[in-house]
Amino acid sequence: MALVFGTDGVRGRVGSEIDEEKIVSLGIAASRHLNTKRVYLGRDTRESSFVLAAALKQGLQHGGIEVISLGIAPTPEVAYVAKVENAGGAVISASHNSWFDNGVKLFGPGGLKISDSIQDLIQIDWDKEQNERHVIGTPDLEDQNDSRWVDSIISSAERGCFSGLKLVLDCANGATVNKAAVVFKELGATVIEVSSNPDGRNINDDCGSNNPQNLIKEILSSDSDIGFAFDGDGDRVIAVTSDGSILDGDHLLVICAKDRLKRGLLKDSSVVITPMANLGMRNVLSDIGILLHEVPVGDRNILEALEESGWVLGGEQSGHIIFRDLSTTGDGVLTAVQTLLALNRKGKILTNSKTIFSKVPQVLINVPVESNAEKIVQEITDEVNVASMELGDGGRILVRSSGTEPLVRVMVETLDPDLASSIAEHLSNLVVRKDQRFL
Repeated sequence: MALVFGTDGVRGRVGSEIDEEKIVSLGIAASRHLNTKRVYLGRDTRESSFVLAAALKQGLQHGGIEVISLGIAPTPEVAYVAKVENAGGAVISASHNSWFDNGVKLFGPGGLKISDSIQDLIQIDWDKEQNERHVIGTPDLEDQNDSRWVDSIISSAERGCFSGLKLVLDCANGATVNKAAVVFKELGATVIEVSSNPDGRNINDDCGSNNPQNLIKEILSSDSDIGFAFDGDGDRVIAVTSDGSILDGDHLLVICAKDRLKRGLLKDSSVVITPMANLGMRNVLSDIGILLHEVPVGDRNILEALEESGWVLGGEQSGHIIFRDLSTTGDGVLTAVQTLLALNRKGKILTNSKTIFSKVPQVLINVPVESNAEKIVQEITDEVNVASMELGDGGRILVRSSGTEPLVRVMVETLDPDLASSIAEHLSNLVVRKDQRFL
């Protein structure tokens, strides 16, 4: 079964969809199009990540590329080092997916995610390479310690600036373990860690940015000021306030956008968002004169818009936030630091989510599918249009295929939460029936 690139690299089930031989062939194909002689390689904490990282190294080296392993490293760390060294980057990770999935993210010279055109060229060569047999060598990685990413985040603030604050960090048993805490301790905070004991199979397991319940419980029981939860590869983050309120990417983007606008650091008063951005967030930023520019879902699309126009801030509701003047990709730890700095400047760490903006009720249902998700979405276009008419001008519907998992995502937003739930359930049931028909 040939794998294809999604919105953020390639992902699949280890053993059935993704294995060492396929990753070797991907490395060979990528070596022809990354336009670099050196690649910095990182991996997350999944039990499959070491051997897959070694396989990618083998493929890249076969194509004449020098590979330097950073060991267990968050995606933004690999991107940062690649930027500093003007080299390429690669990460073995399936981000927020469960332990039994894995994948590859690729960066071109300067730590920028590869373009669609380069991705397409790699895909073509990869499809050819997957028809060839490759001899798999003994897994070989010599990890190097590199503190430059951690140091860069610390230097974006002032040492001791969080003195007196007590924080909880949920590292999702992933790549930010032993790194995120260092940053906040150096900045003066008292840090409590949860989900910081990876065993190869507990990454994202009832923890991290997609599952913040343990974080909420720890914040409430420890009387902490705030908490942050990262995903498995550390490129996204959500926050939880002292009263247990969740701050998703929309909330964090509002906090940071307002702060930068006030300090004259928001180029063209512009912020890049995706279709998932809540209407409440859109309204509060528009009301203070911030211009919103919408791009398709995916932090790669956000970065492209930022790069093209010279803007500095963009993000997604999922917690991918990009500070283009500080990073070339979503960076959960950097976002947490910048958010806390912004709250500190307001002199108000203890905040409820409703003090940032009031969300318009939004129902999101992720529907697992076994057939072609994009085809299903096309098949129910008429039904979606009819449902949109029922919502009227006060709401919107977004039905799309996931670029990272075999899912169709159904989002309904309207001031009437019962109506939103009803329509979302109706459309989700349509997806299930279409999926069964196509099998």
